[in-house]
Amino acid sequence: MSFEAPIRLSSYMAAPRPSTIVCDVGALAPDAAAVEVLARLQLAARRIGLEIRLCRASSELRDLLVFCGLDDVLRVEVSGQAEEREDRLGAQEEGQLDDPAV
Repeated sequence: MSFEAPIRLSSYMAAPRPSTIVCDVGALAPDAAAVEVLARLQLAARRIGLEIRLCRASSELRDLLVFCGLDDVLRVEVSGQAEEREDRLGAQEEGQLDDPAV
């Protein structure tokens, strides 16, 4: 009798699954139809415990989301966001040990 299959199944079930889906909307037209589709997609994702994050959204699409009041629901990843976060936390650039402080 082999117990290999249940062990693999339990390890698969215990593996963490992603909670955020990044959606590239760079080619999406900034109109009401796009906002409706994105809002429905976010609703469906939240019903199963996930969240949609938008990347490469045009400024027009971001403005439309703000106008519709959906900017808190449909979050847009801003390019360079991780670098800004490091600066706020006080991260410093790497340097040589013998470099004089500026």
